Amino acid sequence: MLKRSHLSTSLLLAACWLPSAFAAPASVDPRIEQLLGQLGKVRSVEAVAISPDGTQLAWVTQHDGKSAIEVAAADGSHAHSVSAASKPGTCAESGVAWAPDSHHLAFVSDCGSDPTSTKVMQNDIYLADTTNNNKPTRLAQLKGFARALQWTTDGKSLGFLYVPDATRHASALYAAKPAAGEVGVEGVEVQRVASVDVTSGTLRELTPAGIYAYEFDWSPDGARIAYTAAPPPGDNNWWVAKLYVQPAQVDASATMLIDPATTSGSLHGLQIALPRWSPDASRIAFIGGLMSDQGSTGGDIYAVSTNGGNIAVDLTPGIHVTPAWLTWTDAQQMLVSQVANGQSQVAEYHVDAHAATLDHTLFSVPASIGDGSADMGLALSRDHQRVAYVESSYTTAPEVYAGTLGNAAPPAVTQFNAGLKPAWGKAESVEWNNEGLHVQGWLLYPADYDAQSHKGKKYPMIVSVHGGPSSAVIPRWPSVGYGSAPFSALGYFVFMPSPRGSYGQGEKYVQANRRDFGYGDLRDVLAGVDAVEKKLPVDDKRLGLTGWSYGGFMTMFAVTQTQRFHAAVAGAGIANWQSYYGQNLIDQWMPPFFGASVYDDPSIYAKSSAISFIKQVKTPTLVVVGDRDAECPAPQSFEFWHALRAQNVPTSLVVYPNEGHHFVDPTHQRDVLQRALGWFGKYLPASE
Repeated sequence: MLKRSHLSTSLLLAACWLPSAFAAPASVDPRIEQLLGQLGKVRSVEAVAISPDGTQLAWVTQHDGKSAIEVAAADGSHAHSVSAASKPGTCAESGVAWAPDSHHLAFVSDCGSDPTSTKVMQNDIYLADTTNNNKPTRLAQLKGFARALQWTTDGKSLGFLYVPDATRHASALYAAKPAAGEVGVEGVEVQRVASVDVTSGTLRELTPAGIYAYEFDWSPDGARIAYTAAPPPGDNNWWVAKLYVQPAQVDASATMLIDPATTSGSLHGLQIALPRWSPDASRIAFIGGLMSDQGSTGGDIYAVSTNGGNIAVDLTPGIHVTPAWLTWTDAQQMLVSQVANGQSQVAEYHVDAHAATLDHTLFSVPASIGDGSADMGLALSRDHQRVAYVESSYTTAPEVYAGTLGNAAPPAVTQFNAGLKPAWGKAESVEWNNEGLHVQGWLLYPADYDAQSHKGKKYPMIVSVHGGPSSAVIPRWPSVGYGSAPFSALGYFVFMPSPRGSYGQGEKYVQANRRDFGYGDLRDVLAGVDAVEKKLPVDDKRLGLTGWSYGGFMTMFAVTQTQRFHAAVAGAGIANWQSYYGQNLIDQWMPPFFGASVYDDPSIYAKSSAISFIKQVKTPTLVVVGDRDAECPAPQSFEFWHALRAQNVPTSLVVYPNEGHHFVDPTHQRDVLQRALGWFGKYLPASE
């Protein structure tokens, strides 16, 4: 969740604290070091692609900060490396995309990564011929950032999103540019849809320089592009993006198809994502809904005529799942990947002019899936008969899954992490009802839990609230970064609810906490805690609370509303919605959730601000944040920490240099997790 900031001058003080801030604690639980070491062994799978003829796979893996691209047969055999680097692992390589001929593979290579996000990036696009062992050839040399490679069906052009002279990844998750010069005028980076001619290498920047493009799709004949876009700055205006169509030519005129701000019906005032042309090019389908972050897609399926008119048809009103990804498989059918009650689900929908109706669900898995280009995205062969994706869960570390698309999930075809076993306890889905809503969450048992030998023993429990709020808890293998599963490894129950505002129960449920942040959602969480305590030996006197982003806000807010939690860790949170509105550079996301700007209705923002109730806090709280967080500004953490100190509440604030909302420095990733584990160990010991 939550957006971007000007950094307060008080952050300058943090620089004085940083050298000592990362000194190792005087006493470190050896189990924590062992756990961090195990998490560091994971080889993550960043992306997977399947060749159009279905015979080959390509994937991108990462380990110890080094990326690698491999090509293999469809069953995962005969894997071999593909790289433009003179020495494997020296360049960050990503973005694999198969050409229509199923022999050539395009990818992006960045040999000059800058962790501070202050230097202009150098992204080159390469083309590898997988029928031989020749070195890949450079197709385009780009001074800037490139991603989302997509071929035209004739294989003559390769499209992509391109930020000329970029110094950072085009995402609010990454560290914001240091504020300097005239804000909003100097140093503004604009993402455009671009293409490169495969024969000549000619680069064409297709969309206008004055508009920021977020996603795009080629028309079936490659003559046009559809894209979502808004005026820059891009981090701020995704929430007001419109859908456009234009010829795939430089300086072509664009036609606006949908503007959610002015359209009528259920889409009014919401967000749009993932535009996809119908096979006959008469319509464009997309996901529309209340979304708190670009990239965390969810909502109903809509369609709009390519002739324009600013009228979109909601094809799936009233469904009780959350579509997150889609593709047309023929003129009257879509394949949809969706969140359903805490699981990932793949389903087929019949489509006509007015509705998309579920034909049947192919499979559901208690795991996270995706192709790397989108959460829950799938890589498909041209005939839609074969599928590939990356999957991970609480029991299985990331692997590539591939096979026939049918009524059962395909098998894993890699064994990158086959030797890794969970250090945490078993996972269980928990469901309960509250105030007329059906709510679901996931529960991890303590690693040492034994119902027979531990009769009479009670365990502490940590409640972890996800980010978003437009998101959901779906099982996935944890990384070294901040997460919930490690607490289970040290003897805690870990409860991860998806309260109102989350995906997985339909769009009405997603919108159920509008203008009510922290109230109904907290009641859902507490009702879930009650449900767990009724069936398991949880010690209500040893409850902890944590979360990141929206979960960080919920942590800050909840400890002002209840004394039920006895320790808390707030990551990248929001303490004061009124001051936050003026500090951040991403205020466009807020009116859809709060109903108005802070200037028009300050009371609705004060109502949900932890700082409004700060005198009620008694819970020891650790506060952590990146100093260049582009989603949840660091001054919010300073404000909350300062207020706790004034109330003599035990607290600690740790600010991490050059980090955004998503930490990229492995040292910082380990440090924040270690500090959180230590904080709960001190104030919420697992052993009585």
